[in-house]
Amino acid sequence: MQDPFTGQPTRIRGRTLPPAGERAALQDDHERRLAALARLGAAAEKCGLRADSDCDLVLLAEDEVSLLESAGGEWAALGDAIRAWRALLPLRRLEDFGFAAQGENPLEEPNARLRRIGGGVEAWAFAAEADGSVYKFYLPREEKRIGSAFGFRRGDEATLLAEAGLGDYGALLEKLLLIHALGGMATEVVAATPEGILVAKQSLGEPLPQGDDMSASLPADLIEIPSRFLRANRDHPRLFFLGGRAWLVADLHARNFVRGSDGGLRVIDLVAAPWPAELTARESLIAGWLARVRADPTVGALPGARDEDL
Repeated sequence: MQDPFTGQPTRIRGRTLPPAGERAALQDDHERRLAALARLGAAAEKCGLRADSDCDLVLLAEDEVSLLESAGGEWAALGDAIRAWRALLPLRRLEDFGFAAQGENPLEEPNARLRRIGGGVEAWAFAAEADGSVYKFYLPREEKRIGSAFGFRRGDEATLLAEAGLGDYGALLEKLLLIHALGGMATEVVAATPEGILVAKQSLGEPLPQGDDMSASLPADLIEIPSRFLRANRDHPRLFFLGGRAWLVADLHARNFVRGSDGGLRVIDLVAAPWPAELTARESLIAGWLARVRADPTVGALPGARDEDL
């Protein structure tokens, strides 16, 4: 299939849920994109290019260092890294998605090809008139930040406090990977615009009634975190292991789920961050619990005791 806006291959179309093989390919795309961004950042640092934020890296054009590449070495490596990155996240104009070229906020202008169906602080969501696929436009905010991510600090009643705040492009790409890895709606990263808007695409699902209790319907791979270890300012904070790495995942309320064409509940949005290992390495109770739940997600906070008995 071809994406109706970019002409590039796509694995997502309307309400259709991609088969297992295509879902695996999408997850590989997410992982390769994150690896390419890390490679780009490392190559830029070796050339002495220190970006104010990763937005500056994300929007680099393919010819950004063409005049310096002939010097070879680290500059040639940077040019290669930029081109590899652009292959995985092409730059597209908002006009390519049917928005008006002029206007103070093109996303608010009428669009014959996209119909707005929702959105909030992080992103605006549209359904494509061509096939019903959902396109999400993640908007950059102050200081070139985008999306949301957790920050951590030590607490009093709990060892850690996790507070959601402004994120960056790397954290947003990690979030989209986690949504997909949790069996959420198939998610594809389509493009970035010169304004710094990141465009993602998801299969369409049916929204749930607002206020539904999701505590008993969360993805099976999520592990409840003892409240003595962590408190978060988002709903249902959970631990998730992916590729040997621990993540905090939360904001799992009803508005962030839909029902897919197969009848299953699928997450479409969340807030996340890598587990702060540096803050908990010396906390023996947490370190021991992390080691045990990695092997057995059902174990309690203390060996041989149930959390509700403590």
